[in-house]
This record gives sequence, C-alpha cells and structure tokens, in this order.
Amino acid sequence: MAVSRKSKSYFVLPALLVSIALCALSSWYALRGDNDRFAWWGALAAALPLPLLLARLRLAPRARTAENEPLALLVSAGGALLAAWEWLVEGSAGWGPPATAAAGVALLVVYVFWYSRFARMPSGKLDVGGTLPEFELESLHGNPVSSRELLGKPCVVLFYRGNWCAVCRAQVAELAARRADLDRLGVGVALVSPQPPEASRALAAFHDVPFRFLVDRGARVARHLGIAASSGVPFGVRGGYDPDTVMPTVVVTNAQGRILYSDQTDNYRVRPEPDIYLALLRRTGAMA
Repeated sequence: MAVSRKSKSYFVLPALLVSIALCALSSWYALRGDNDRFAWWGALAAALPLPLLLARLRLAPRARTAENEPLALLVSAGGALLAAWEWLVEGSAGWGPPATAAAGVALLVVYVFWYSRFARMPSGKLDVGGTLPEFELESLHGNPVSSRELLGKPCVVLFYRGNWCAVCRAQVAELAARRADLDRLGVGVALVSPQPPEASRALAAFHDVPFRFLVDRGARVARHLGIAASSGVPFGVRGGYDPDTVMPTVVVTNAQGRILYSDQTDNYRVRPEPDIYLALLRRTGAMA
C-alpha cells in the first residue's frame, strides 16, 4: 500500500503534462490536412478528456464528480476507435495516431480507476454508534485543542487534505454555504487538516465563517484514527506541505460525542452531500 501511494504522488503531474503533449501532437498533425487527419482527430479526442477533467477541477472546483467519469471515458474510447478504424480499416493512417490514442486512453483509465481511489479500509474508530476518540489538535495559532472541546453540541468534523486539493476547497466552501442551516440546528463545525497553519489561516480568512479550523500537525491524529494517507500529497505541490496527508473523511457527532454519521470515501473526487447529514441531524433532533 505504501509503495502504491508513493507512486501515486508522482503520477498526476507527469500524466497531465504527457496528456497535453499528446493533444498538441495530435492537433499539429490533424491541422496539416493530410490523409490521416481523421485518425489524428481521433487521437486528440482520446487524449483531451484527462487535461479537461483536471482543468475543470482546478478552475471550477466541485465537491463531487461522477465516480467513474463515464462521459470522459466514452469520448476517449470513441477517439481511440476512430484512430484505429482509420489505421486498420481505411488504411489512411499509420500506427502513430492509434498509439497516441491508446496512450491517452491509458492515462485516463489509470487516473479514474487507480489514482482517484484510496483503496482504504474504513477505520473502526469512526464507526457509526461509537464515540469520537480522544485526540489533540492545534488551533491556527498553535494552541492545543482537545477533541473533548467539540462536545456539548452536535458537530460536523471534516478532515480534508489541504488547500492544494481543489475538491477539498469545494467541500469546505459547500459547508460554509450551509452556515445558516447549521446555525439553526445548533451544529458546530471543525475543519481539520495536516496542512501548514498559514494555509488554514488563509482558508479561514477567505470564508469568514465561525467554524473551527484546526491543524493536525504531521498528520498524527489522522494516523491515530486510521485515516492517514502516507505520501498522499502529489509531486509538484508547493507551500511547505508534508508528504503525508489525510484521506477525506466526514464524521458527525451528537452533543455527547456519539458518532451519528461517518463517510470515509474511497474516491477523492466523491464527497458526501451536506443534505445527507443535515437531514440526519434534523431527524434525530440534533441534540439527542
């Protein structure tokens, strides 16, 4: 598992750069107008979905996408089939377009079915019906904060990877947008990340909501809870991040610390809808 995650940390940036190079190569040959242009258009269609998907996540962050990205896979596979048809059936192209298309499809498939998934085993310490374990975090100014301080009212505890993760930022923004609903239910929110304190301070200042932004220095609490991701920060991320991070996790507790809801997603692109646990809090009377 450690080897797998280490290799994942070196996957996404090179995969993106290679996909962009494949798109540029395919566009160049397609626009030349030779007999093999349709094959190269197919190669372009096969290579383009991955950079488009990553650009969409970066430029228009969202807290969830389709788990298996069927549209992207369909477009990519269709492009590869066009390139193969022009090569094998029409005979108007050589092996270059289908090979380029195959590389584009392979990168997308690896991203969707391998890179996006944690292959995690759910932590028994966060099972529904159990009690939130005791642990100690830090405030944005370095002061110790015990998990016992989260008791006394219902609480949503969100463990997120860091500001570098666009999906995490979208998840935090989505929760901030539900501030009024949370206030009406008397629910507190604790946002926990192993990222540097200055990054959490920047996120807190951006949203300006009365949530508790807490720091899990060195991902110690994440390891204690069994939700750490060793070497989970991708290669190329700047800002003083440690290589280890946390697997996105949402835990909802009642006033006594009993766990009412636990989401331990296995896909970093799929986070739970706040409506799910807000409905649960309403149904249980929140303070029960």
